[in-house]
Amino acid sequence: MSRTVAVIGGGYGGSAVAKALDAEADVVLIDPRDAFVNAAGALRALAQPDWAPNMFFPLDTLLTRGTVVRDRAVSVDPGGVTLASGRRVEASYLVLASGSSYAYPAKPKADSAEDALDDLRRTHKELAGADRVLILGAGPVGLELAGEIREVWPHKRVTIVDPAERLLPAYRPEMRQDLHRQLDELDIRLRLGTGLAAPPATEPGRAATFTVTTTGGEQITADIWFRAHGVHVNSDYLADDRLTTRTPLGRVPVTETLNVRGYDHVYAVGDITDVPEDKRAGYAMQHAEVVARNITAQLRGEQPTAVYRPSPDPMILLPLGPGRGVGQLPTPDGPAVVPAATVSEYKGADLFTGRFTELFGTA
Repeated sequence: MSRTVAVIGGGYGGSAVAKALDAEADVVLIDPRDAFVNAAGALRALAQPDWAPNMFFPLDTLLTRGTVVRDRAVSVDPGGVTLASGRRVEASYLVLASGSSYAYPAKPKADSAEDALDDLRRTHKELAGADRVLILGAGPVGLELAGEIREVWPHKRVTIVDPAERLLPAYRPEMRQDLHRQLDELDIRLRLGTGLAAPPATEPGRAATFTVTTTGGEQITADIWFRAHGVHVNSDYLADDRLTTRTPLGRVPVTETLNVRGYDHVYAVGDITDVPEDKRAGYAMQHAEVVARNITAQLRGEQPTAVYRPSPDPMILLPLGPGRGVGQLPTPDGPAVVPAATVSEYKGADLFTGRFTELFGTA
């Protein structure tokens, strides 16, 4: 029997599955990009372009035995994957790990690392010349972007606008209070509970002075703006329903073993799943561990028994630059708020660069 495992997507979950199965199976990792992108580093890469190369890891160094195919999946059925080039990859096991897209700069748009770096350098120059910055979206991405900007340019005036009435309402009140305190210290101005009457006339990420009016009637003048909202699940290759029917949000229904419902040889990990939890890199990598264990068991003729149980408590590590930030982590006694020093140690200082240096063998 064939031992081919086709993994669609070389992001956090897909790369981890492919690496874990490399010694057990004939892995084919399919991704249009030439590098793994540690998107957690994208906002620092924008503010500090000299640091930007740290967020890219060549996919060619990930696998010892397996194959990386630089192409885009256009259709999947129970027997394999059809690629944009017309090539067909037959597989005994399939792992859907195509992740999601997000507004630039939180996730680069280019498929090559060099083009993505060029985009970040170009936008950095635009941002460097802008004194007043407007960020639309006060979720984790918008807040983190504001913190990275203030770390490099303490004089810039940063304003965040969001229709939500409260910051991160799903988290502990003491964490949210600490967040407000740090934002005040950084002089990051929040305009919550209001949107814009009309979007800025300029393109996001391009320096040009403009004035917008909030739905509450306030006028805000800025020199550049960024969008920090709007997730798109990368599941268009499933639109033909040859494999499964997606949820209205474009996600894939999965079982507790992370099988795509109806199949014992097809799995999904990360943002594409309908697992009821926030979509974060850490969870995608936990999904990958479960899927790798289950496929390994099947390859050995055993029953897959690993299950994934989402944490009942939301988890977050939200840096506001290398040394600041807020966090909440699960403990046996419930969610615990952690100090800025812990956020820095776990994430803010290097934004997981060390972890992926080890995974990709690029140390």
